[in-house]
Amino acid sequence: MGTGWELTSKLKDKIFKYALYNQTPVSLRQMVQFGPSPSPGSIFLASKFIVEELPIRLAKKVKDLELAPLGLNESPSTIKVKNWYAQSFQELTELKKPIIDDNLKKLLYQSNSNTTNTNNTDNSSTINSSLDDQPHLREEIHKIPDSLDDNPAINNIFSDDGIVVRHHHHHHHNHHNHNNHTIDRTRISKSNDNTTIRTESPTYGMTYFQPCPLNIIWPKEVYEYNKLVCEALEKIKKRHDATVATMAQGVQEWKTKNKTVLVNSQIQTFLDRFYMSRIGIRMLIGQHIALNMTTNSPTKQRISTIINGSQGAKTPRSNYVGVICTDCNVGEIAEDAIETAKYICEEYYGLFEAPKIQLIAPNQDINFMYVPGHLIHMLFETLKNSLRATIEFNIPKLKQKYMEENPNIKYEEIDLNDLEFPSIKVIISEGIEDIAIKISDEGGGIPRSSLPLIWTYLYTTVNETPILEPEYNQTSFKAPMAGFGYGLPISRLYAQYFGGDLKLISMEGYGTDVYLHLNRLSSSNEPLP
Repeated sequence: MGTGWELTSKLKDKIFKYALYNQTPVSLRQMVQFGPSPSPGSIFLASKFIVEELPIRLAKKVKDLELAPLGLNESPSTIKVKNWYAQSFQELTELKKPIIDDNLKKLLYQSNSNTTNTNNTDNSSTINSSLDDQPHLREEIHKIPDSLDDNPAINNIFSDDGIVVRHHHHHHHNHHNHNNHTIDRTRISKSNDNTTIRTESPTYGMTYFQPCPLNIIWPKEVYEYNKLVCEALEKIKKRHDATVATMAQGVQEWKTKNKTVLVNSQIQTFLDRFYMSRIGIRMLIGQHIALNMTTNSPTKQRISTIINGSQGAKTPRSNYVGVICTDCNVGEIAEDAIETAKYICEEYYGLFEAPKIQLIAPNQDINFMYVPGHLIHMLFETLKNSLRATIEFNIPKLKQKYMEENPNIKYEEIDLNDLEFPSIKVIISEGIEDIAIKISDEGGGIPRSSLPLIWTYLYTTVNETPILEPEYNQTSFKAPMAGFGYGLPISRLYAQYFGGDLKLISMEGYGTDVYLHLNRLSSSNEPLP
């Protein structure tokens, strides 16, 4: 296959057909219901769901890239990314389907035995039974967004400090029940000859999570299918690792061709949508791979049952369900991000010690449900910006001062390590609705006229954007100190993905405050474009 892969017209037709289907949102709650050691049966049903759901999302991405605005679709790098999505689509749709015999059907849907229906199109009763004790969650799982107002990628109003204000529509959903949503979810679409066709999504009525017994040994087909899907997903995840950087290159090619320095609003909106749905796809794939790694193989399960009784030992990571940490300690994660950012900064500037970063958290143990990977990413990116600004803005001032104190030394002879940089503060506060993190620096701020630009892609204050090596891949996470002008806009999408936000307030000549708001109600649904 390798480089010889091409997007045939037959495959493209299939992809465009899939792109008409509706996506099925998966809430954070649903992803967490698997628990720390999921049942292989639940993973099996989730694998079935994901093999149907991911192609819809990948197809939408292929279609979007094919129709990217203003000639962005013609950039060689854009085409490369589009082909990756098409190839992943092909692999998933050609995956061998599992055979579910009566015996397995009984095992998979036995918690459904109170209903006569054993097929998987109606699994709402399964979910409902597990949610009877938590009625507010039941609402959550069947909540299909009935408007796009909540979607930050579509409603991208930029104000000068990059605040995106959205209203929550919880009140709309309270008087709906599941059945009412069937109408919302069936898309009526017109085909070319104007006859109306109903396109019902392959995942229509399915959910990502369904409870299954934990204490049985499942037939080997279950383990085999789980392994097959997991391996396919690992391959896909790897293929798309460099998407952000490659797409950045596509935009760079577009800018060069159009002799423009700035990305206009049409391309901006396109990229916001593109990256937001990428976060959703990565989240599903990452979660599924991580859940797979925590299920036990039949032998391990048998042994653990003998040694630990049927409960199985509590692993030290029992507060993790896949990539989601159910009681994620914000302070600890902030410390990790601080260490990483300081290390990168020291390497880049050749410093023995980066400027001090002071962590201020009035309440030592702030825990909430979140994806630590996302949080680290956002904090690392913003801290890196603050460190760079602190150093570059203060070097001339501090060197002047140093020369006044040591009159016999020349400006260029002063060692950076002899300068005392102002410190950066990271303040964490906990409210009832959200957890807020403020990163304050004295790095000179940003002129107000440039503020809207910091949210645009490929806007960077660095003269040279790093060149991507042909063998560049993002798996060896060596983030440059400053680079593609992607840190802030992508971090903001991460925040918005779970209903939070990222804002920036600047005082030109003094410094910048970045506010990161994280939704602690963990009730938000995926923002699907």
